[in-house]
Amino acid sequence: MKDKVLRTIQKYKLIDNKDKLVVAVSGGTDSICMLDILNHLKKEKCFAIIVAHLNHMLRKEADKDEQYVRDYCEKNEIEFYAKSIDVKKLANTNKIGTEEAGRLARYEFFDEVLKKTKSTKIAIAHNKNDKVETVLMHVLRGSGIEGLRGIEPKRGNIIRPLIECERTQIEKYCKENQLNPRMDKTNLENIYNRNKIRNIVIPYIQEEFNPNIVQTIDRLSDIVTLEDEYMQKQTQKVYHELVIAEKQKEIVMDLKGFNLQETVIKSRLIRYIIKRLFGNVASIEKVHIDDVVKLCNNNIGNKYLMPNKNVKILVNNHKIYIIAIS
Repeated sequence: MKDKVLRTIQKYKLIDNKDKLVVAVSGGTDSICMLDILNHLKKEKCFAIIVAHLNHMLRKEADKDEQYVRDYCEKNEIEFYAKSIDVKKLANTNKIGTEEAGRLARYEFFDEVLKKTKSTKIAIAHNKNDKVETVLMHVLRGSGIEGLRGIEPKRGNIIRPLIECERTQIEKYCKENQLNPRMDKTNLENIYNRNKIRNIVIPYIQEEFNPNIVQTIDRLSDIVTLEDEYMQKQTQKVYHELVIAEKQKEIVMDLKGFNLQETVIKSRLIRYIIKRLFGNVASIEKVHIDDVVKLCNNNIGNKYLMPNKNVKILVNNHKIYIIAIS
């Protein structure tokens, strides 16, 4: 198991010499496995670790989870940071789901610890099963190619050393090393969509269609990732050929050159530009992109679309203006 994680680290260049990692540890099977392996590898690979634990205050066992992680760190002389946040209250205040509120709170806390300790990266314990569950969730929601990539081994300063490990392997490691991780019983409750996919959908597919569905979808995700990265490079190349002006809140592109592109490149260009302006494309859906392509093809001057209140797309004087509205 340690060798498998080490190969993943080397394959994706997750950890460099002298890195200082904030290791996100809930106390559950995945995170305590990751912590234990990184703790064994740190001297060999010349990196340092500290542990961050967020108490969500959702379960009566939450304080025991925190104490379990604290005890492991004290025993192994690892720097430990903990914080308690009423996630349910946070969700109600911001009118978002409890899962989303918890995720936002966790990453905000991990980032706080990263800055406070002058660390370089944050290690999250997502595994291969998590990746496959994410792909299936995206499929059910109506995802494009990007959603089929699932969870990336590395994104920004976030790394996932267990991403090529299956949950059964992780559970076996914990048992063999007598780690006795904490059990979050809510993972067994089919309240959230992810739990339904984990506990109902995947077992059903394994029994009725394909016992190796986790490996199958993981391979699909890897293939999609390679092809998507190639298309991203092609999109960036075309963008630099067509862009006329780029400002903080406005990008201008050549209309004729845009219309000569294949539909797939047109769609990707629009998404790429929106992401350059806003940092994400969460509010732009396929129907919006189709409308923009149609607007450009019609080539009628001084016409515009507003897919949402934050962006205006104008066709005028043989140019496309994508404008961020304050």
